[in-house]
Amino acid sequence: MQKIIILDFGSQTTQLIGRRVRELDTFCEILPYNKYPVGDDADVIGVILSGSPFSVHDPEGFKPDLSPFLGKVPVLGICYGAQYLSYSLGGKVEKSDSREYGRAHLETVDTTNPLFCGFEQHSQVWMSHGDTITAIPEGFQVIGSTADVKYAAYAKDGVWAVQFHPEVFHTLQGKTLLKNFVVDICGSRQEWSAASFVDTTVAELREQLGQDRVILGLSGGVDSSVCAVLLNRAIGDRLTCIFVDHGMLRKNEFRKVMDAYKGLGLNVIGVDASEKFFADLAGVTDPEQKRKIIGRDFVEVFNAEAKKITDARWLAQGTIYPDRIESLNITGKVIKSHHNVGGLPKEMHLQLCEPLKWLFKDEVRRVGYQLEMPERLIKRHPFPGPGLAVRILGDITPEKVRILQDADDIYIESMLQYRCEDGEVLYDKIWQAGAVLLSTVRSVGVMGDERTYEHPVALRAVTSTDAMTADWAHLPYDFMAKVSNEIINKVRGVNRVCYDISSKPPATIEWE
Repeated sequence: MQKIIILDFGSQTTQLIGRRVRELDTFCEILPYNKYPVGDDADVIGVILSGSPFSVHDPEGFKPDLSPFLGKVPVLGICYGAQYLSYSLGGKVEKSDSREYGRAHLETVDTTNPLFCGFEQHSQVWMSHGDTITAIPEGFQVIGSTADVKYAAYAKDGVWAVQFHPEVFHTLQGKTLLKNFVVDICGSRQEWSAASFVDTTVAELREQLGQDRVILGLSGGVDSSVCAVLLNRAIGDRLTCIFVDHGMLRKNEFRKVMDAYKGLGLNVIGVDASEKFFADLAGVTDPEQKRKIIGRDFVEVFNAEAKKITDARWLAQGTIYPDRIESLNITGKVIKSHHNVGGLPKEMHLQLCEPLKWLFKDEVRRVGYQLEMPERLIKRHPFPGPGLAVRILGDITPEKVRILQDADDIYIESMLQYRCEDGEVLYDKIWQAGAVLLSTVRSVGVMGDERTYEHPVALRAVTSTDAMTADWAHLPYDFMAKVSNEIINKVRGVNRVCYDISSKPPATIEWE
């Protein structure tokens, strides 16, 4: 299959470049800056070099060998990628007098160059760099400039470079630029689609798994559900699914999800292990420790159930691309641990199967539609593996979980019932929503002429496309007023409701 290789130099928007390429129905693979595939790979039709937090002059800056692909396939350098190309090929990169950040306009652009075909003059772009190119390598031509950046874009013989970010929303014709590179310059046949993924993956799974039995850990979320249906299509009843209830799911979630899975014809074993999880979490307040305990206990419970299936040889997981990217970035720093990333316990003696490992979340949903899964299941908001444990600040108790389940249920059900002015259901406009219990805080209130001293609840709702970045959702005031009133009146233990208006970055979507 044709693919674009994106070499990651540590930019926050590297994954966004990948999503933009996928939107062009073209497969891409994001690799660390120094991990370009060894040897000739006929499937690689182009290479994109991402931005970076470093300067090309920093001792710790990433400086890979370009020779494996330069001159062999088309190359596009973005921001740091453009500066590193200039630096490596004999140009000059210097510190700017002032940091060039934010909106700019291409005052001149060479629309005869294939990279800028269809571009308008004075098109808005987005800059984000502290260095700037002050001289381009010999033989290269300037093809785009802004008022402050002479070498905003340059090119020569299969190499293109731009000092702005075409992948971000604020570069108004960024999609056009990437289409010009991926489709017109690199020659993508645009064969990557949900339908082609299903057909190819089902065939690959049948070949990979043969007549073996597979065990899959279900979470109730979109990723594991789509993974289960995809595997079911490939191997039928040789798939056994295990759904572990750790006691921190949403209200009535265990029963609802079990009913949904049975409706899909899946073979599912449900395990209520909530007592074990609550006992092991008692007194624990550190968020990362909570995650690790839940991950460890999940493996123990899952393993005990899996051992009963003596002829199983594979463990399937709904791991998706952002899980793997976020768990360990190219600098080796863990952002947060994902309990379905990082290998298998040795005692399980199973091989790992991850059919969704190359997909972004929106692509998983498109695959779900292609598999004709119920819309309500496909449109489910992401939900953290540790569940409400990371939406309760402080230690975890069954009573705190009960309070949060009741508040969260009112919030989510109200969102499912509320129709916006355009007729769309509010829930469908939101990437992710949930309630957070501030159990380490108490606030004074008045109910029925009596003083109360109870917990606040914070509501969180964000808009996003892939969870790598997110903005807080501007919920209708009448909706927020109704939800706040209902939570305070109906949920014993809550006397105040707040709304989180933080974006990612710098905040994360979850509070812990």
